[in-house]
Amino acid sequence: MCLAVALQNLPKKNFSDGWEREGASVAIFWQGQLVVDLYGGFADKSSKAEWKENTRTAVAALAVHMLVERNSLAYSDAVSKFWPEFAKNGKENVTIEDILNHKAGLAAIDTPILIKDALSNPKRISEILENQKPNWEPGTKSGYHAVSFGWLTDQLVRRIDSKSRSMAEFVRDEITHKHDIDFHLGLPLTESYTVSRLSMPKWMYIIREVFYDPRTLAFLGILHIRSKNSLRSRMARNPEWININSKICTLNNPEIFPIEQAGALGIGKAKDLASIFAKLLSGEFLSRKTLEYISRPQMINHCDFVLMVPVSKGNGFMYEKHPCKKDKWLFGHPGFGGTTVMVSPDDQLVIAYVTNGLKTGMGELNGTYRRIRDATFNSIN
Repeated sequence: MCLAVALQNLPKKNFSDGWEREGASVAIFWQGQLVVDLYGGFADKSSKAEWKENTRTAVAALAVHMLVERNSLAYSDAVSKFWPEFAKNGKENVTIEDILNHKAGLAAIDTPILIKDALSNPKRISEILENQKPNWEPGTKSGYHAVSFGWLTDQLVRRIDSKSRSMAEFVRDEITHKHDIDFHLGLPLTESYTVSRLSMPKWMYIIREVFYDPRTLAFLGILHIRSKNSLRSRMARNPEWININSKICTLNNPEIFPIEQAGALGIGKAKDLASIFAKLLSGEFLSRKTLEYISRPQMINHCDFVLMVPVSKGNGFMYEKHPCKKDKWLFGHPGFGGTTVMVSPDDQLVIAYVTNGLKTGMGELNGTYRRIRDATFNSIN
């Protein structure tokens, strides 16, 4: 069955069944071709603004592997080799691999990170990271660096790139502008009108999610059940202008859209997000050897030290078991609220799902994404 035909009604069914409350878009590349590009609903339901193709929502991005490969670096190289000041407070042995595997021990940052510094003062961000004491002995545990990952990789890129570009500049020059892909790490305020408004789920919707998949309770625990001094609480408090625990989602504030932050503030369409990884599969960005290396997780179902739930991750990505093929993996990344991109090198397939009606579950625990994923693989296998 033609993949486009098989999937054309599924996103509509997610809306008609009440699983999509706002807007959503789905893009699928198969064997190098865009075979599905669907979108609908509301970019801002409160204003009845319909979801257009050029609507964008927040996601994440890629670059360190390209620079490691280009510059013949080793993942085992100490970060302090390129960034000597980083070695302070017991971080001298933190490696590039530790950062990619969330083992650097810098999930929670104690010094407040101000919007003005995040916008235009990378030197101050560098100093904050240099002076931070690790949350645990680096290399001994892995805990999701939800926001700090973006700043750590940005500072690393500035030092290992031959042109000393920031992460956002590197991505623009080497990935997006080069291939006419509309994806941003830092969106000009003049384009803020194109960004869809995120909405938090109501409790009745959350209860419905839990009945559909009881595993969603784990993510409810991550969001709402934690002690004041836990790593999750400390991570959630800083920066205070990224707040996803209240009824008001601060990610809707246009003032933060220009911030170049790969960990939390990537902005793009489903089609363009999928395009990046379709290019990756085609050999555009990495060698076949490196692609094979990143196609398997470094840690499988280990208990993440911050999230306190089993996670398969590594190499800067999250992983899902292939729904149809034993011992095969999908790699990519889920975003908070359900937005997901996943790649199957074995099938030459990329699925990008973007939503602004936030869900409780992430990745395969998000039912709207999982239904699309499973239908896709059932069609091609």
